[in-house]
Amino acid sequence: MKTGMKATILATASAMVMAAGTAQAGEALNVGFFLEWATPNQIAKVNKTFDEALGVDVHWVDFATGVAMTEAMLSGDIDISYSQGLAPFVTAIQQGAPLKAVGIAVTYEANDCFVKNGLGIDSSNATELEGKTVAVPLNTMADYSFRKFMDYLKVDTSTMKIVDQAPADGAKSLADGAVDMACIFGGASSKAAGEVGTPIMSTQQKLDANITSFDVVSTTEKFAAEHPELVKGFLDVTEEANRAWTGSDEQIAIVAKDAGMDVETTKNQMAGFVFPTMKEQHDKYFGPNGIAATAAASLGLVFSGDSNGAKIAKTFDGSFLQ
Repeated sequence: MKTGMKATILATASAMVMAAGTAQAGEALNVGFFLEWATPNQIAKVNKTFDEALGVDVHWVDFATGVAMTEAMLSGDIDISYSQGLAPFVTAIQQGAPLKAVGIAVTYEANDCFVKNGLGIDSSNATELEGKTVAVPLNTMADYSFRKFMDYLKVDTSTMKIVDQAPADGAKSLADGAVDMACIFGGASSKAAGEVGTPIMSTQQKLDANITSFDVVSTTEKFAAEHPELVKGFLDVTEEANRAWTGSDEQIAIVAKDAGMDVETTKNQMAGFVFPTMKEQHDKYFGPNGIAATAAASLGLVFSGDSNGAKIAKTFDGSFLQ
């Protein structure tokens, strides 16, 4: 990140935190994130810009799934989840978890479900997946994609053996022949699955079926109420990191190393990522009729048969984006 841009981040966020007066020495902010999920704010993470701007030590903890992020937030082990899948967030809300979404981290093409090469199964004869075994990280955006794909392709999932596996494990099971299809997120895991399998739906097919994804920035109601300045500051630093992103070789190298991926995989993954500005997040995604609430209600129908839209809409708090 350029020195001038970093100075702007520090001046803006630090002033806001000092004005709030609640970031005391010795405090720490614990943030959950995903490896194999490249984002511009990892540069601010590596350069300790978050720590300097917020006036606290920021500890980053990597998770395998958004479900595990929820559990960690509820137990108090982490304060903010960055890029938690909308699916695990909605599932937690439906189960009564006191969480709220305070931002949109990234929008991206729906996660792929890879069919084992050699089976002769693609979108044209997808019903042949009935009776087969599939690895799915349950209650994640990959799970949401899986269910939407199968519904669109008229596949009866009740006939399938669904195995709950994290992406890396699912990719390995696909390679070993233990499963016939694996639904995956994450750059390295998707690359591994792609070496032995083929996506059941192409990019164009997913677009035609209107199957897309986005992740949220989430926290607990308690943390947001007690530390609004840290939540706001975290979003501000992320915003500036997103704006400073040019996709240069230097930036890609930093993010790739921090994400645990090679440069080529990182470039390919980020080519499909969009990081909406705070204004775009507030204006387009938040609010009763925003994209976030509408998509979350749709997810509710997929996972429980009840959208509970009004309840879910209340958990999207755009006040930290202003």
